Amino acid sequence: MRFLRQSLVGLLLASMALALMIYAAATVLSAIQSRMNSDRTPPQTRERVFAVNVVTARTETIAPVLQAFGQVQSRRLLELRTAVSGRIVLLADSFEEGGEVRAGDVLVEIDPANAQAELDRLQSDRLDAEAEQRDAERVLVLARDELAAAGDQAALRERAFERQKDLQARGVGTAATVETAELAAASARQAVLSRRQAVAQAEARVDQAGTALARVRIAIATAERDLAETTMRAPFKGTLSEVSLVEGRLVSANEKLAMLVDPDALEVAFRVSTAQYSRLLDTGGDLLTADVTATLDVTGAELMAQGRISRDSAIAGEGQSGRMIFARLSAAPGFKPGDFVTVTVQEPPIDEVTRLPASSLDAARTVLLVGPEDRLEALSVELVRRQGDDVLVRAPALEGREVVVGRTPLLGAGIRVRPLREEARAEPEQAMLELSEDHRARLVAVVRANDRMPAEAKARVLAQLSEARVPSRLVERIEARSGG
Repeated sequence: MRFLRQSLVGLLLASMALALMIYAAATVLSAIQSRMNSDRTPPQTRERVFAVNVVTARTETIAPVLQAFGQVQSRRLLELRTAVSGRIVLLADSFEEGGEVRAGDVLVEIDPANAQAELDRLQSDRLDAEAEQRDAERVLVLARDELAAAGDQAALRERAFERQKDLQARGVGTAATVETAELAAASARQAVLSRRQAVAQAEARVDQAGTALARVRIAIATAERDLAETTMRAPFKGTLSEVSLVEGRLVSANEKLAMLVDPDALEVAFRVSTAQYSRLLDTGGDLLTADVTATLDVTGAELMAQGRISRDSAIAGEGQSGRMIFARLSAAPGFKPGDFVTVTVQEPPIDEVTRLPASSLDAARTVLLVGPEDRLEALSVELVRRQGDDVLVRAPALEGREVVVGRTPLLGAGIRVRPLREEARAEPEQAMLELSEDHRARLVAVVRANDRMPAEAKARVLAQLSEARVPSRLVERIEARSGG
């Protein structure tokens, strides 16, 4: 009973303590609420200030750059085709895919036996034709001599006839003698006509012999050309492609054997829009010979070649838009026909424009300027050109003003800002990395295993990798292309 009594007393005391604590908390809460309700002073509001990056606008003369994508091709392409049929008896050692040949090198020889036999036969026919011509000329000479002799004899017969007529007129000659002389003169004239006919026939024979000889000479020239065409030579220095030939194979006339490409006569073909094309025309409507830079992105390096615009396409092309432009490359080491390159064209300079980051221009073509008391002002500008991440704009009141970079929907005219006047678009210095020996060895192995990289570029990259500190951009590009 004593234990039960003590337990009930303890429980009573604990209940009283808890009730006192609840009462104290309620009293404090009531006091706080009364205090808060009694304070009628309105809270003070503060204007929100945004931090923005700004750049100072400078008006200058800028030469825009037009960027497009194109494909490298050779201006000199030659299909090697056979002019005659036959069996291949000789192939040059360099007649293979990628083989380099020089001008005049013998590439292919076709069995010349049939062509040589035909040439020999025609040369024999020429000897016969020449002999026939000489014989016809001798016959013509003899026929002309006989005509001259017949003419002399006819003249004698005519004089004898005249003499008999004179004798008859004087009463000395007889009529029978005169008739006999007249018949002899007529026979002589008939003989002259026969000799003239013989001369004409001799002259016709000479002409026929000359024609036959000319035909034989034409046939011989054709046979000599066919014999020469059994040997195929390289017309210019180049590289062979699409080779499909083996020694001993029978080929037919006009069969394609390979393609000869001149690797030194390269050009790049790229397509631009009609608007871009209009900016490459002069006042007379002719295409400008603007400078062009072709860039080929390879592992760890960039191959670049300079050139100039040479011409444009005659037609737009079926189902195509814009214009196709061709630019000749002056020196393009490492470039091959078929490479897909980035083309940069230098456009004519534009006066009185300002270069700004593209993020400073909105869809309404307005920019925000920092005005008095660091409050923003909106200014409409003329968009002249877009250049990658930049824009070229023109406005009379823009010179020397601070323009907001990186606009957000929270910014607008009248809003107070805190300008960050560092150069917002300045590119940070390229980071340099210190590589471990294992990491450096892996990168060197990737570069050496790349067969497409030219020797000069490979040597330059390896030299950079051998330094103590290596550019991080170079490391990222090598790892991106190696899958690591």
